[in-house]
Amino acid sequence: MKNEMIVITGTSTGIGNATAKELASRGYFILAGVRREIDADAIRNKNIEPVILDITNQTHIENLVKRLKEDPERRPLRALINNAAIEINAPLEVLELSEWRRQFDVNVFGQIAMIQALLPALFQSRGTIINISSIGGKAAMACYGPYASTKFALEGLSDALRRELEPSGVKVVVVEPGGVTSPMSLQVRTKAEKITSKMTADHRSRYGEMMHAMVSLAESYIKNALSAEKAAEIIANTVSEKKPRTRYTIGKDAAMVRFLNWLLPDRWLDHLLARTNKAHYPKPLPVR
Repeated sequence: MKNEMIVITGTSTGIGNATAKELASRGYFILAGVRREIDADAIRNKNIEPVILDITNQTHIENLVKRLKEDPERRPLRALINNAAIEINAPLEVLELSEWRRQFDVNVFGQIAMIQALLPALFQSRGTIINISSIGGKAAMACYGPYASTKFALEGLSDALRRELEPSGVKVVVVEPGGVTSPMSLQVRTKAEKITSKMTADHRSRYGEMMHAMVSLAESYIKNALSAEKAAEIIANTVSEKKPRTRYTIGKDAAMVRFLNWLLPDRWLDHLLARTNKAHYPKPLPVR
């Protein structure tokens, strides 16, 4: 038994849920952030204690810090895994500014709030911060601007944080998944249809086919996506490593995008992505 604690946000489903269960099976005690009681009941077990945690709610974060300080077994905090996020994809012109702010509030400012709150405990344990980013934080395809921009921000703040904390012994790791099977990935069509239905006629003429291509391409990746359990194994392995890498890419699609982003000039990559998108545009009806 490790007799150490790990805080994971966004554990109701997907990668967060699988990571909590994987680390619990390895003997860590998990404080698993969820937003609803029904999700708390589903994940609770011997080594997993669910906590109601909306990372944009300061009271929730303060309650979590209090729980850590008052732990009856005085277990050290081995790691914070920042996994909670929301994903909204749409052309920049189309998405309302309030939706941009909401996504940044969760995907960026919520992560910062968690880090600031738990750093004192991580200094004591010389623990690890694992920020779950996305390959979208390296390359942004058309219509992925809102989500990708939050992940670009997370990548940047993680780089700065790693360099700030290196002298103190606290490690900072970024995980960049590609396609991973999860409820969030399966909602891409529903979310896109909701956004498209609110577009003006001009918006639809400019972006309708592009949105269709985005959904079609995403669904084709999901068919061959890595399971959340496999992604969880990779994340869990970083927790116990004394000198983890600064970044881990999860999935062949993520590795390919990262390589092409490094290899190709911007215009070449633009052309390649545009061709890929067009291959997924809706096919015209046959003429009879």
